[in-house]
Amino acid sequence: MVKKLFGKKMGMTRYFLEEGKSVPVTVLKVGPCVVIQKKTREKDGYNAIQVGYGHQKENRVNKPLLGHFKSVGAGCFAHIKEIRIEDPESFNLGQEIKSDIFQIGDIVHVSGTSKGRGFSGVIKRWGFSGGRKTHGSRSHRIPGSIGCSATPGRIQKGKKLPGRMGFTRVTIKNLKVVDIRPEADVVLVKGAVPGSRNSLIEICKI
Repeated sequence: MVKKLFGKKMGMTRYFLEEGKSVPVTVLKVGPCVVIQKKTREKDGYNAIQVGYGHQKENRVNKPLLGHFKSVGAGCFAHIKEIRIEDPESFNLGQEIKSDIFQIGDIVHVSGTSKGRGFSGVIKRWGFSGGRKTHGSRSHRIPGSIGCSATPGRIQKGKKLPGRMGFTRVTIKNLKVVDIRPEADVVLVKGAVPGSRNSLIEICKI
């Protein structure tokens, strides 16, 4: 049984529960993911299925991938991912896996790539309080002293300093599925999900 699918983040909105309470939800376009390869422990060392998501034009795919896609005959895809399962033989090449594997009330983990914030200082990146704001102060937003004097005479690893912020893989755990629209392959989960609009996400049922 598949417990993980791929899709894209559509955006956020509000959803009214039956008792009239309004909750913030993220709209996810989940699937359909098409099975394009089966991997077995005897041949590949592990059991999994390879799926494609997001249809792509042929002229945007290189020739090795084009041959791989044409062997299935289900079109070309922008994203290729693997899903570990116990019995890959229970799936057929070209089979579509849709959002109906989820149900209202399921608890899911959602992974995505967070928004890139560029090169950021310590106040924005790490939440430093900053220096004095008074007249004459010359340390408003700088990190402050970072050295270790004579011993050990170097900066310790892991020191919080300015640098690139965001654009990393982030997983938000234990989000609740509040509604499903199977005719549109849309899943609504309570809370926020990492990434920008139309970014690739991975949703896993626990």
